[in-house]
Amino acid sequence: MEECIIKSPLGFAKIVGDEEGIASVSILNSEEKITDIIPEVLEDCVIQLNEYFEGTRKQFSLTLNPEGTNFQKQVWKLLEQIPYGKTISYLDLSKQLGDVKAIRAVANANGKNPLWILIPCHRVIGSDGSLTGYAGGLHRKQWLLEHENPFKQVSLILV
Repeated sequence: MEECIIKSPLGFAKIVGDEEGIASVSILNSEEKITDIIPEVLEDCVIQLNEYFEGTRKQFSLTLNPEGTNFQKQVWKLLEQIPYGKTISYLDLSKQLGDVKAIRAVANANGKNPLWILIPCHRVIGSDGSLTGYAGGLHRKQWLLEHENPFKQVSLILV
């Protein structure tokens, strides 16, 4: 596995992957040394993330290779279908899976998403519109939602 560190508007991000695809993108809560030479297998990911932050990319075209259970991968596939600038509730995701009682399992799988931004778990909100549960921090979730839809004011409702 190759890895690199890049700087984003939300902090330093670590990208890990190989010829099989991108395995993880995570936001770090500390300052890290930015990678001088990006490994070839990660170049497209770095370019596309930078385009996303510049506002010129709304959809990623990368080979993703996250590790997870079959259920987690099923949830992550649904997350990939949420359009740029739109949100969905955990309950709606559970309904798409065919089991409204799976809402906690869906939320758990959402929280285990190893591909920050590429699989847009930040687009999942509470049924009441609250910004609940985000591994990268709710301030980052709010920033991402406002970045994708600057005309919709996102309020941070803590529950």
